[in-house]
Amino acid sequence: MTIIALAQYPLDKFTQFSAWKTKVRLWVEEAVNAGANLLLFPEYGAMELTSLLPVELQQDLHGQLNSLQTLLPEFLTLYQQLAKEFGIYLIAPSIPVKVDEEFRNRAYVFNPEGRQAFQEKRQMTRFENEQWLIRPGDALNVFSTPWGNFGITICYDTEFPLLGHHYAMAGADLLLVPSCTDTLAGHHRVHIGARARALENQIYVVTAPTVGDAAWSPAVDCNIGYAAAYSIPDRGFPNAGILAQGELNSPGWVYASLELETLKVLREQGQVMTRQDWSKQLSPPLVFNSIEF
Repeated sequence: MTIIALAQYPLDKFTQFSAWKTKVRLWVEEAVNAGANLLLFPEYGAMELTSLLPVELQQDLHGQLNSLQTLLPEFLTLYQQLAKEFGIYLIAPSIPVKVDEEFRNRAYVFNPEGRQAFQEKRQMTRFENEQWLIRPGDALNVFSTPWGNFGITICYDTEFPLLGHHYAMAGADLLLVPSCTDTLAGHHRVHIGARARALENQIYVVTAPTVGDAAWSPAVDCNIGYAAAYSIPDRGFPNAGILAQGELNSPGWVYASLELETLKVLREQGQVMTRQDWSKQLSPPLVFNSIEF
């Protein structure tokens, strides 16, 4: 059994880097003390680091991206150290990273030995694409662990069925969805997508959002959402497929117990076989008719 902790993470304003480090450590300690061995932080949770920049850069959407790179090494070192110290798997808040003169939205993953890898966001929102100029990554990574395999679909990614299905066919039994949404509608789009991906592929899908206001940041000034863990609504799981759900906009952790072996049994003995029947959508090939009546 895997105990996952899903962060409903507020973006705070800091005047010292040490204060940020203290906050992160306290968050990790709380989750570990609750028994979690897999921790998921949200999309763009690292943007609170821009509060350490000069005020003119805090308000500069593009200038802050370059300046943020100077803090990246210490950011990575802290999360790596915490993963090793507590013997956990940890997905750090996503952060814009400069790659070949463009920026990617990257979620770093750390294992209990401190090994580091990452997943980049594939589908960019209008804000990222048109105003912030964050560019998509070019690969999907399945992370293999002793307790099972997982993939990461960052926020908007989870609204696209093929990404989730590719992950499932590549062996992922769990999709992690770090998110950052500034409207209630955006929050629900992510969760509708998450529940659909769980249903289609007979996998777990979990979400972790930023919450609260950060008026000093033009990039992440408003944050709305709650964390949740979803399964397929079928035998052995809740009728609504909701394993855990937090309170809207309330900072803190949401916990869920994930039994990956139960999923595998369900795929053979469930009331429906959505994963197995996926290929039947176009077999035989569909014929479209225009009918006037």
